[in-house]
Amino acid sequence: MSSALYQEVILDHNRRPRNFGELAGANRRAEGHNALCGDQLSVWLRLEGDVVADVGFVGTGCAISRASASMMTTAVKGRTREEVDALFEDFHAMVTGAETPHRDMGPMMAFSGVSRFPMRVKCASLPWHTMRAALHGEATVVSTEGGAPESGA
Repeated sequence: MSSALYQEVILDHNRRPRNFGELAGANRRAEGHNALCGDQLSVWLRLEGDVVADVGFVGTGCAISRASASMMTTAVKGRTREEVDALFEDFHAMVTGAETPHRDMGPMMAFSGVSRFPMRVKCASLPWHTMRAALHGEATVVSTEGGAPESGA
């Protein structure tokens, strides 16, 4: 995929985010903040057993953050916790430049170049850290302060 096509995918998800809105019937929720860029979002999940039955988000911030949240919601819906954790690990490794993903990342490959821009890694990964906190019932607030996003109340 060319970098121009990657940019178009990100811009499309920013302009028309999928699963945007507070999720009625959610049984998990977390908030994320990236003070350096101004990104703020909330992620709602409805777990049915071990499966993410539905997911939604509301947020403001840069195009990378909103697009990442949008693509994340489409990627995790209908997956088990184990599958979502593996997808999180692959996405995080891809955006930090740590390694090549172990699976086909589909449109999320649009974020593969983010690792060259350390400030943007936080923008791309914040929705994922926030979703993971909600998924595991961890802290309800995730922040990028002091390095990589950390869970903390």
